[in-house]
Amino acid sequence: MSFALQENFPELKPPLTPMAIQEEASRCLECGGAYDRAPCASACPSGIDIPAFISALHKGDFASANRIVFSENPLAGTCARVCPTPVLCEGACVLSFVGLPAVDIGRLQRAAADFAPNRLNVPSLKDHTGRVAIIGAGPTGLALAAELAGMGERVTIYDENPDPGGMVRYAIAPYRQQVEPLDSEIQPLRERGVKFRFNTRIAGREAFLALEAESDAIFLGVGLGADVDPHLPGQHLFGVWQALAFIRALKDGNPLAVGRSTVVIGGGNTAMDVAREALRLGSEQVIVVYRRDRESMPAYGYEIQEAEKEGIRFNWLAAPIRFLGTAWLEGIECQYQELIHRSGSRSEPRAIPDALFTLKADTAIIAIGQSVRRELSEWVPGLQFEHGKLIVNPENGQTRNPKYFAGGDVVGGQSVVEAVKWAKQAAKGIHQYLAGEK
Repeated sequence: MSFALQENFPELKPPLTPMAIQEEASRCLECGGAYDRAPCASACPSGIDIPAFISALHKGDFASANRIVFSENPLAGTCARVCPTPVLCEGACVLSFVGLPAVDIGRLQRAAADFAPNRLNVPSLKDHTGRVAIIGAGPTGLALAAELAGMGERVTIYDENPDPGGMVRYAIAPYRQQVEPLDSEIQPLRERGVKFRFNTRIAGREAFLALEAESDAIFLGVGLGADVDPHLPGQHLFGVWQALAFIRALKDGNPLAVGRSTVVIGGGNTAMDVAREALRLGSEQVIVVYRRDRESMPAYGYEIQEAEKEGIRFNWLAAPIRFLGTAWLEGIECQYQELIHRSGSRSEPRAIPDALFTLKADTAIIAIGQSVRRELSEWVPGLQFEHGKLIVNPENGQTRNPKYFAGGDVVGGQSVVEAVKWAKQAAKGIHQYLAGEK
């Protein structure tokens, strides 16, 4: 019997009812005007005119609301579900500054996008002027393809996976989004003439040379690499999983087994997701171990709070040093840490001698980040990394090899909506480059 993903992972934020849409839309003050954008719109990386689409919803004009959100964001329905709205548009809502709940912008955007997710306006195709290869069918690559195809460029997307979507399809927690409306949002790209080459990995200097020969510009939307390996004794034990493998198996409908006690190692948003997923898969106790303090956690504050409300415990200032067991995981030995504060830089943890403790664990999930795709600099002349990010012109995404552009996680993006922002900037840069403009 296949795992019923929808039944076991109901949405954290289900769609609003028609009456709730009207009530919530009526709360919007429609800030902004001719001389200044509303705070919520300014906080949206994709540039959606939020007061405008909410006003349309309030009037019952769902078609106009749909057109407004998709005119700026070809993944508007996906972003409505997975966007960190509490720290972006909703975090900037004027109501929140006077002690009232912010307008539920995310779910209102979902209402606008879901009205007709497959009716993205497809302009008449212009004369194609350039051949653009996009490596990676994740959010950045898909949004870029939509922009470039609308500009008249010929676009081909290459991806090593069998289906498009990247992190949305394979790594986003299923209680946020399982698959839809992703496939509905991709259909307009095909209508615009975008070609897809799945199960195709572009790796090695020869592969890039071949791609260069048949392309006028190349975009790297490859994201990050594999999970970082902690190189700890005992990590071969059954019950020790890497976060990406754990999430992908779950999204594929084949969840990995969890025991009664699960320990998650890490402090980012992925760590919060796998902790909450383990709870839903049946773990009675889930503990997050993080080597710094709460204030230093890279996860969004609201994600930490929601995890705590669900009963997840946190062990701050602690780091694992070995996994215990014979064939199966039985526990994790950890060491308490102290933070060493340095002026002008992030505090660094330092192990406290002999301050050891053991956590009982049947399952451990390692979520300490992903590796940087530094191999790209070996395959493509001119590509350079700094502080783990591929160096690009922040205004147009162009790398130091002028034929190559990049965006998304590989340059430091952290969310789907930021990927859309990078794509829009890179689209302008690529279009100008193909037209011979500097």
